[in-house]
Amino acid sequence: MGSLVRLILGVPVSIAVTFLLFLFMAAMIKGPTRLEDEKESININITAQIDDSDLSNANKEFKRPTLDAPPPPPPAVNDPSNRPALDGVRAAIPTIDANLSIGSGFNPDRDAQPLVRIPPQFPDRCQARAGGSETVVLQFDVTPDGQTTNIKVIDSSNSCFNRSASRSVERWKYQPKIVDNAAEWRRGVVTQITFVLEEG
Repeated sequence: MGSLVRLILGVPVSIAVTFLLFLFMAAMIKGPTRLEDEKESININITAQIDDSDLSNANKEFKRPTLDAPPPPPPAVNDPSNRPALDGVRAAIPTIDANLSIGSGFNPDRDAQPLVRIPPQFPDRCQARAGGSETVVLQFDVTPDGQTTNIKVIDSSNSCFNRSASRSVERWKYQPKIVDNAAEWRRGVVTQITFVLEEG
């Protein structure tokens, strides 16, 4: 009900306001227009003259700066008593008449140490017969040159992997066993190689 009253009152009022605005604008358009008198223009000169400087006199007045004289060299000392003594301290080497045991802090002897261990390849022919993981235990000797030799399989969970494990150990390289600063054979080195089948 309130919106209907607003509509009935609002439409005539808006028409009246629009009509009054229209009359006001028409009166403004028909009225005489008066332009302001033109003001006197301002003259701006942007071409100011620049005075040239006389370069011939400037070159004549230029003086090269004088460099400071280098400092004089230090005075030479010719007095031999001023020199330090270079003889040093002379003392006799003491002799120790005691039976001392220094201990074994440094022992040049060492066992064979592995340098290069090439992992074995998983044989394709053994994949069907392989379980989750297979182990091969091998015994070998290390020569004074660090090569592996006399390779034997001691124990194996699957004999299909014996050959691949032996071929891998053949390519291993060792630091040889050292006794009294001389390389010697290292017999009976035992190692275990584990083959794991990766699920692909």
